Amino acid sequence: MQNGIKVYNFNWCLNYIEYQGKLIYGRSFKIEVVDHQTILKLVIYAIRDEKKALEFDLDLNKGILLSGPIGCGKTSIMALIRPFFYHKHDYKIKTCREISFEFAKNGFESLHHYTQKEHTQSRLTGYCFDDLGAEQNIKHYGNDLNVMAEIIISRYEDFVQNQSITHITTNLSASEIEALYGNRLRSRMRSMFNLITFNNESRDKR
Repeated sequence: MQNGIKVYNFNWCLNYIEYQGKLIYGRSFKIEVVDHQTILKLVIYAIRDEKKALEFDLDLNKGILLSGPIGCGKTSIMALIRPFFYHKHDYKIKTCREISFEFAKNGFESLHHYTQKEHTQSRLTGYCFDDLGAEQNIKHYGNDLNVMAEIIISRYEDFVQNQSITHITTNLSASEIEALYGNRLRSRMRSMFNLITFNNESRDKR
């Protein structure tokens, strides 16, 4: 703390993330040098360092779209950086597969958790939707719905109106997202998210 401002040392942040990763995911959890740039961007975003965010072309009013190869640690890193976020910017993590199964079981009402505010809220609860593209189109009593497209479009509207923040992890490329969800959704995602990617050489953290 300097002059009432929290000061973060990136090496300390890395050590903390790796230490917590070992506690949660096992002793083999390791952050490689190739991942440092990606994690640096995530920490800058989480602590809302406006000066550094400009240097890395990060918009603090948008969410994070974290992409990278299968097994590179996207989910675990999004869980491990949560303590760096201010309380008002905290988020829950939910897999896209779980959400699609909720819709299959409970129908459209199950989507309200992600698309509607409580009466005490000024904006939607923050969510990180994990593994976009792993879900399937699900039918509920004959209603065939691309569940995640529906949720993201609804949250886009609240993002525009109330600055609601959404984060996503995915193995998909931009062209694969467009092929699965359409250009309309992809254009909204460009407005909603900062794209942060893991290096193709990034290895499984566990």
